[in-house]
Amino acid sequence: MSPRTVVIAGGTDGMGRATALARHERGDSVYVIGSSAAKGRTLPSGIAFLQADLSSAAAVRDVVAELTGRLTALDALVLCANRLSPRRRETPEGLEYTFALYFLARHRLGEGLRPLLEAAPRPVIVNVAGVGVTKGEIAWDDLQLRAGYSMVRAQMQAGRLNDLLGAGYTGKARYVLYHPGFTRSGDRTPLGPLARAALGVLSRLAARPVAESAAPIVALLDDPPAAQLTALDRGKELPLSLPTLAPAAAARLRSVVQGEAFA
Repeated sequence: MSPRTVVIAGGTDGMGRATALARHERGDSVYVIGSSAAKGRTLPSGIAFLQADLSSAAAVRDVVAELTGRLTALDALVLCANRLSPRRRETPEGLEYTFALYFLARHRLGEGLRPLLEAAPRPVIVNVAGVGVTKGEIAWDDLQLRAGYSMVRAQMQAGRLNDLLGAGYTGKARYVLYHPGFTRSGDRTPLGPLARAALGVLSRLAARPVAESAAPIVALLDDPPAAQLTALDRGKELPLSLPTLAPAAAARLRSVVQGEAFA
């Protein structure tokens, strides 16, 4: 396969990092976005690292501007950035942190990099979230979860929003919603010591290796699906009739994120 140009948001850990390393080994031009300069320095010298806190709209704009200045086309955008937040917190722009990082940054990157994607012959976006999971609700009247916040509720809501982000995407790029299942990845440092220990034990017993979960992503970048939208749960293709992919809800989300507060 010809070398491709790949941008990975959240590419210094877990599946994002595994994908970056695998594509780099194949000869691709790989750009990794991450918040930790120290982790960025652990990447091979041939991978370009862009440091940014993607929960910030200003940081996303800066990343988009830098990539637009460097590239003429983008073959693949892989969206992995996420971080657990046991307590509700807000970004400097006043948005709930999980909503801003896990969902809104993905929307902003997809839209900001759309011209580069559409300049490529077979572009693809892979959004790594929880498609196929039907638990969790979208608090349409309280997207910032000012009432009743919990880490699990915030993660589940952002996952459902990402499902609708894919369902409502209208660009040239093929859009893949990918659920990797329970995987030995992710930053556990925000958790308390007991939760970290319990999750570590459970991970060793039941979680999939990172490379195994990342392998379908690596392959998808070489051979994007023909369909505009594809939903994959651990390699199994899911019907697009799932209620979590409802077109009406996707249209509602589009109208929400087009508002000035989320631009």
